Amino acid sequence: MARTFGWTSIVRLGFVQAALGAIVVLTTSTLNRVMVVELALPALLPGLLVGIHYAMQSLRPRMGFGSDVGGRRTPWIVGGMAVLAVGGVGAAAATALMTSQLALGIAAAVVSFMVIGAGVSACGTSLLVLLAKRVDAPRRAAAATIVWLMMIVGFAVTAGIAGKLLDPYSPERLVAVTAGVAVIAMAVTLLALAGLEGAAQPASLAQAGEPKPRFREALAQVWAEPAARQFTVFVFVSMLAYSAQDLILEPFAGAVFGYTPGQSTQLSGVQHGGAFAGMLLAALAGSRLAGRQFGSLRAWTIGGCLASALALAGLAVGGLLGGAWPLKTTVFALGLANGAFAIAAIASMMRLAGEGRQSREGVRMGLWGAAQAIAFGVGGFAGAAASDLARLLIGSTGVAYSAVFAAEALLFVFSALLAARIGRSGQGEFSIDPADPARVVETRPVDYRVAGMERG
Repeated sequence: MARTFGWTSIVRLGFVQAALGAIVVLTTSTLNRVMVVELALPALLPGLLVGIHYAMQSLRPRMGFGSDVGGRRTPWIVGGMAVLAVGGVGAAAATALMTSQLALGIAAAVVSFMVIGAGVSACGTSLLVLLAKRVDAPRRAAAATIVWLMMIVGFAVTAGIAGKLLDPYSPERLVAVTAGVAVIAMAVTLLALAGLEGAAQPASLAQAGEPKPRFREALAQVWAEPAARQFTVFVFVSMLAYSAQDLILEPFAGAVFGYTPGQSTQLSGVQHGGAFAGMLLAALAGSRLAGRQFGSLRAWTIGGCLASALALAGLAVGGLLGGAWPLKTTVFALGLANGAFAIAAIASMMRLAGEGRQSREGVRMGLWGAAQAIAFGVGGFAGAAASDLARLLIGSTGVAYSAVFAAEALLFVFSALLAARIGRSGQGEFSIDPADPARVVETRPVDYRVAGMERG
């Protein structure tokens, strides 16, 4: 039986996540700024490129399936990081090419961001599966916190150091700095993973003697599991609500409360500080009180969703009252609730990954990762578009923002209801039709009275 990971091993995986974040932040933030400011291109261009990177993460279930078949996650993590590094350097080179050949540079950037999405899918999915399989239940919330905080550190350190190295800006310097970050990220990944996982586990399809299933069949098997299917919907809805606020909070502070660009940036810092505190709080509760009601991942997930809804309702009220409302306090509360919810949801994801049919952990984690990525891609755009539409229809800026925040609050309330239903009794049982492995057959119907629904 494989050994469980201690804190040192968890931190080593955190370094891999930090390396992943270091490359991603250059492609989604630094290149964004260069295209808009130095190259004077429409902001829509980097927005579409980042959207492509999210759309490519629909490959996550397929990547997870590949690691399930082989039984080892390390090759997929290392391979994914290598692909991500190539994509990151390619994106920087494409941005530099836009200076002289705009059309060719944009075409190269599209390809590079597709490669970036594929690399993140392979590396990120297998890393989470490895963490889920080898970390004991009482440590999962803390492990999720460590890994995510180290990714944020990767964001911050890379942005700070790369920012200094990029001055004075030149296309050649941009490519050189990105290549340097990619090389360091690969080196960190290889060192962190050396000897960590060990040999393939007997539970893998490759060693268990089972015939290799088709991906379509494996995905249908996972989707047939009520808990996996419910959690996929929950992840999509909750992450849609989580991400929809990102692009409108600072404009809201400026338009309604009169914040300057510097003040609105500081407000984002207040939100991140709250998120950090919420993550630590959820991790502490999950580790110290595991098994008790207060330490229940379900309770923290539901509570985090409801608290997020309450904070967003506070922002909606603030849009109506303007400067009289305590904006910073509300934003800190939103960050606190978001942080607690996020860590509880990730720890729940780690727990649920191992429940259900054996050797399908990668497919499950990939399915949830794809739902999260698509929700993030849709959420940022939808939040900004909704605020523009609301201002157009309503006329009053404050009321328009209030309407959008209220809608996001309702999404979080719906997310809490979905979280409460995951794993409840009264769910139907399903199997795979042997004649058509992609077809799901309901073998025990849902008791709709227990489920709280009526048949339509």
